[in-house]
Amino acid sequence: MTNDKQRPQGSEVDLEEMVASTDSGARKPLGAPGKLLVGIAAAWSLFQLWIASPLPFLFRFGVFNATEARSIHLAFALFLAFMAYPALKRSPRERIPLQDWLFAGVAAFCGAYMFLFYAELSERPGSPLTQDVVVGVVGILLLLEATRRALGPPLMIVAAVFIVYSLFGPHMPGILAHRGVSLNGLINHQWLTTQGVFGIALGVSTSFVFLFVLFGALLDKAGAGNYFIKVAFSLLGHYKGGPAKAAVVASGMTGLISGSSIANTVTTGTFTIPMMKRVGFPANKAGAVEVSSSVNGQIMPPVMGAAAFLMVEYVGISYVEVIKHAFLPALISYIALIYIVHLEALKANMTGLPSSNPARPFLNKVIGFLTGLLALMALSFGVYYGLGWLKPALGDATPWVVAVALAVVYVALLKVGANYPELELDDPSSKVVKLPRTKPTVMVGLHFILPVIVLVWCLMVERLSPGLSAFWATVFMIAIMITQRPLTAIFRGRSRLAEDIKEGFLDLWDGLVSGARNMIGIGIATATAGIIVGAVSQTGVGLVLADVVEVLSMGNLMLILLLTAVLSLILGMGLPTTANYIVVSSLMAPVIVLLGQQNGLIVPLIAVHLFVFYFGIMADVTPPVGLASFAAAAVSGGDPIRTGFQAFYYSLRTAALPFLFIFNTDLLLIEVGLWQGILIFIVATIAMLIFAAGTQGFMIARNRWYESLLLLLVAFTLFRPGFWMDRIHDPYQSVPPAQFEQALGMVESGSNLRIEILDEDDFGDQFTRFMLVPVPSGETGEERMEALGLTLRSEADGSTFVDNVAFGSQAEQIGFEAMFFDQQILMVMAPVDRWPKELMWIPAFLVFGLIVAMQRRRRDATAAPAAS
Repeated sequence: MTNDKQRPQGSEVDLEEMVASTDSGARKPLGAPGKLLVGIAAAWSLFQLWIASPLPFLFRFGVFNATEARSIHLAFALFLAFMAYPALKRSPRERIPLQDWLFAGVAAFCGAYMFLFYAELSERPGSPLTQDVVVGVVGILLLLEATRRALGPPLMIVAAVFIVYSLFGPHMPGILAHRGVSLNGLINHQWLTTQGVFGIALGVSTSFVFLFVLFGALLDKAGAGNYFIKVAFSLLGHYKGGPAKAAVVASGMTGLISGSSIANTVTTGTFTIPMMKRVGFPANKAGAVEVSSSVNGQIMPPVMGAAAFLMVEYVGISYVEVIKHAFLPALISYIALIYIVHLEALKANMTGLPSSNPARPFLNKVIGFLTGLLALMALSFGVYYGLGWLKPALGDATPWVVAVALAVVYVALLKVGANYPELELDDPSSKVVKLPRTKPTVMVGLHFILPVIVLVWCLMVERLSPGLSAFWATVFMIAIMITQRPLTAIFRGRSRLAEDIKEGFLDLWDGLVSGARNMIGIGIATATAGIIVGAVSQTGVGLVLADVVEVLSMGNLMLILLLTAVLSLILGMGLPTTANYIVVSSLMAPVIVLLGQQNGLIVPLIAVHLFVFYFGIMADVTPPVGLASFAAAAVSGGDPIRTGFQAFYYSLRTAALPFLFIFNTDLLLIEVGLWQGILIFIVATIAMLIFAAGTQGFMIARNRWYESLLLLLVAFTLFRPGFWMDRIHDPYQSVPPAQFEQALGMVESGSNLRIEILDEDDFGDQFTRFMLVPVPSGETGEERMEALGLTLRSEADGSTFVDNVAFGSQAEQIGFEAMFFDQQILMVMAPVDRWPKELMWIPAFLVFGLIVAMQRRRRDATAAPAAS
């Protein structure tokens, strides 16, 4: 085992500065400027709570439309960026220089310009005055400077390149040339409309992201972060490599409420990394485990590092749908990381930390687990159907009754928790490490789960908007922060009511300030990414990029995906995850969907967006820039580059998942029923564990090279059984286009016809693409054609064209049109009855069983001489 030493105090200071410089700003001014800084940060949080609440509409005061709210949001972000982030490394940290005061004031005015002059601007759309242009130019320059300070030069440089591209279009080489944009046109598009800086990305930051970040900050200040870590260690710390498994679970739970991989790494890593080293993990591997689990926290719903809310706007589906599609890949990725850690412990023959729990027979543990699970299911069933019965009975009084019931449950949980000792933050570097007992640890903080339940209930059951759901969860969280100390003190028999209430309000103030300071970078990033999105829409560079990508990839979808992955990784080395996702999805998502259709693969838009997002996150662990690896190395004492490479190696499963769900959308639970979804989850989890064993070179014993290859082949088959079944039996039969109506009448309602059409792009160039046509209900093909809203025309030579598409019909929604160009149907493919693709799982499991048998025999043969 390694011999841990006390980390020097300077290391802790460096860690705090690293998190501050990337998340909340490194400057901490003293005196009145410091109070002003935290006061404005708290005011920003209160403003966001106000506009998210129903109060403005109740009091008919402080009602802002979306554009005005975005303008005020950006004004706060710009002001705080110049106040909190120093211009240079040598700039003072304890005071704010005069020029930064000036920059902050001017930038805030430029940001708030849309709000201050909203009525005047609405009267002259597209006709900016000289004053408007000056404000826009100054605003963009100061926004770029704020971006450099808060996020580093890369995003600033990328945005500046797109501005130059917009202005100097006629001077660009070859196909990149365009007619150019005047300065007035640029400023009007980027600063005075919602097409650029004040576009969708900043709107999502204003409406949704801030409240979720604030909710996470309050939850952490209340003590939930420490609670999650303690629960994870009490449950898993005594297993082989237990501290590493606990680190994965703790980081996953922290990732639910944190949008920052670096803050997640430092928050949990300062406790978990020394624990991992204690049971035998080398410094680089201990840091890599923490980095992998912390970075993966951003793919875990409901927050997903702000990307979930952006996907709602960009993909055009509900928040609940985004969470449903993202949940399964995130969950199996975490389960696989726990298994990887287990394999590392087996390879090195590690042990766990000594458990404080009394010894219990295995059967008792199983019975206890099942009893708890059944009780939880019964409680969920009772709450769901109980409220479903109460809502019609109580009518408008339902929210008040539910609020009272929630308050009673909260007080009861505090009473239960008061019977157990308070949680303390142990020193992980101390020589004697004793794991906390599971039951007291779990019971003392159960009330922290209630705000998360409120959030999930509002989102999933009440189907409230993400912003309103986060508002109610945050209000409940505020109530907990103010009351948990005095109520617990009363239950414990202490009488320091005034002090406890004061400490609760101080925690609340710290949470409001921390939430706002954590949002500075996200607010600036979404605004600057809006410049890039605006340039794409104004110059048409997206269509040019599609041509470039098609040439580079030679029309091959796999090469397109690889190019997109590489682009995401490269941009992600310098851009924050949120900005990287906005930029790459704006440029590449439509290209992948279009070229996929031309290659015969219909790729759902949500799959493409998740693909881009996953590789943007992978950039956080990719050497040589991954800041999370540097943070983990500062804790572990290891080498940052080696830690980064090891973390990337552990994260291969996360890199493989996007390719898998592009080609097998079942993993995203698209058009999947309940029982099929459960089966897919089980098989996909097994497949990911087998993939982990193949890439780690160890399962029961060390893999032979051919065993690793076979394990990867088995994992691929379990993930994508349709690949092999399509080669055995074609899933479609070809039907002449003239018989489209007959084919529509022959197949089952609810299935899909797959058709190839000849279409025309915006430049008049013809191209072919595939689309899926859902089969509507109807007795005959004619009735189904009418339900689709589609009319076809057959020529004498047998060719078939789209003659008419009913306005607002299903046919129009899936891409048929006949207004400017009569699309020609080239091929119709109807589904046929065939064996289910899941039959391919059988030979895969047989091969897997053979490998297990060989490795067991090899392990037993090795163990026999050692035993004798």
